[in-house]
Amino acid sequence: MAEARGRDEWGRMSSLLALIANVNRDPKRTRAFRPADFNPYEARRSGGGIPVNKANIRLLKKVFVDSPSQRRGRANG
Repeated sequence: MAEARGRDEWGRMSSLLALIANVNRDPKRTRAFRPADFNPYEARRSGGGIPVNKANIRLLKKVFVDSPSQRRGRANG
């Protein structure tokens, strides 16, 4: 319950902070601020993940597309 209250208060406060920052910024030099830039509860996107390449696609195809008989043939051969 305390975390929910903190999230609620930071939601309002981060909107005010973004408003103040945007009023005082130079639009030619910086981008517009968003409330998420000031909210500590807002999850940052890491951009991490698994890169898509031929080896990964081949592995996924082997696991999900190939029939069991094809997999057995490859394992023995």
